[in-house]
Amino acid sequence: MDRLEKRLLAEVARASHDFRLIEPGDRIMVAVSGGKDSHALLYLLRQIQRRAPFQFSLFAVNIDQGHPGFPERVLPEYFEREGYEYRVVREDTYSVVKEKVPEGKTFCSLCSRLRRGILYTLAVELGATKIALGHHRDDVIETLLLNLLYSGQLKSMPARLRSDDGRNVVIRPLVYASELELGEFAASKAFPIIPCDLCGSQENLQRKQIKNLLTELNAKNPKVRANVFAALGNVRPSHLYDVALRAALGVVEADETPDLSSGSIGDHERAPEVPLSALLRGR
Repeated sequence: MDRLEKRLLAEVARASHDFRLIEPGDRIMVAVSGGKDSHALLYLLRQIQRRAPFQFSLFAVNIDQGHPGFPERVLPEYFEREGYEYRVVREDTYSVVKEKVPEGKTFCSLCSRLRRGILYTLAVELGATKIALGHHRDDVIETLLLNLLYSGQLKSMPARLRSDDGRNVVIRPLVYASELELGEFAASKAFPIIPCDLCGSQENLQRKQIKNLLTELNAKNPKVRANVFAALGNVRPSHLYDVALRAALGVVEADETPDLSSGSIGDHERAPEVPLSALLRGR
């Protein structure tokens, strides 16, 4: 095992410890699009599975969304060759997106909603306790800035989230891993990458603009990305303007520091019953 793989495994283990992502008895459905991030996620979760002090199972799911020229045998052959349990679902969301989205508008929002609905339904049908997605630290940072600048909301992608209907738990084990690390790792493992020819072909995406902005700022100050991510774990509610949040925390004066030790913000912040911090000990 090389140094990069060890570091990524440690980051996945730390994320699981911090947010209770992987727990005893879980049956985790890993959404594999064919991109570098989801390939890395599936591989790393299997390595965690082999080292964990408890039992949990994995299976991969790919949604063939009807994109023209999609190489439909690439992923099944890879899953079979590597010994992964898997399921491929064919749903023509491509035609729906092309029909519903006006010319010049971005496809991502509708495409992701349709894909998420399929994953949620499939997870229930197949008895999955969790759905693992391959979003990484850069996705989290970009989503924070997108919501801040274009939606007027201070939020990002949570590491663990229960769906609105209560049926599914979504986890993001790669939230501590950078896109650069995952790209290097995917290249070293020679995963069979399948690029997206729908949103990947659009240059006017707000997310691409945010990514370019971060790249420009990071070139001037290499700590920019790390600082933005660190801010998500260094929140001062007494210095924000959410009246409901301030009331819930009992923040009366702007200079008071609320007590966050009670766990009242959400169950996802509690420590796991079985920590994974010792997974890589001695390796």
